[in-house]
Order: sequence, then C-alpha cells, then structure tokens
Amino acid sequence: MKVHHYLDVKAQEEVPGAVMRRVICEEQGAPNFCMRVFEVAPGMKTPSHFHPWEHEVYVLSGQGKVVGEDGEKKLSKDVALFIAPNEKHFLAATGKRPLRFICVIPNVPKRMHTGATECRFVKSEEL
Repeated sequence: MKVHHYLDVKAQEEVPGAVMRRVICEEQGAPNFCMRVFEVAPGMKTPSHFHPWEHEVYVLSGQGKVVGEDGEKKLSKDVALFIAPNEKHFLAATGKRPLRFICVIPNVPKRMHTGATECRFVKSEEL
C-alpha cells in the first residue's frame, strides 16, 4: 500500500498555468491505471483531441466545461464524467479559480502514443 499527498508528486507543467501530477501510475507501481490530478488556470483549456482509451474524471474544485460529441456540459465541484474511447473532447476552466480534477486513464502502451493523442494546454482565445 502507498499513501501520499498529491502535492508531494512533482508537477509537470504543460504550459504556464496548467499542471498535471501523475499521483498513482506505473511509476508508483500501479499496473493497470493512471490517476492524474490536473489544475488548469482560468482562461485555459486542453486542445480538442481524441485517443483510443477512455477517461474517468472527477472535479475537485473550480468551474469549467467539457465539450464533446454530445455538446457542451458545465463542470463544477463533485461532478463526475466519462469520456468514451475515440470521443473528441476538451476541458476548459471558465471560472475565476483554477479547475482542478482527477483524471483516470488506463496505463497506455507506448505503441498507442501518437501525435494525435498527445494533450497540451492552450489559451482559450486560441480556439
């Protein structure tokens, strides 16, 4: 068993104002899934993207939205969402505070990583 505070895990800054922490993943000994904690600053978003694996997301704090093939849905504390494999989507922080959420994905084999599946953060005006 491993127990630690998420802030004890080194943050990976995607761009200024958007960080990810791989809190329980392969490097911590998890064989099947990767739990990541994201913090997206107000006015930032992930790019519209898709990949062959699912996401399970739980919002810890902040306000935001998820945009996918089924339209746009508001996000706020304690909201959970499922994003199916190959569904095009992005998440955006729309409030005055950062959008912080847990995102769980399977440990993806390196052979499945492509340029189309990489995720980076951009300013929302770049939409």
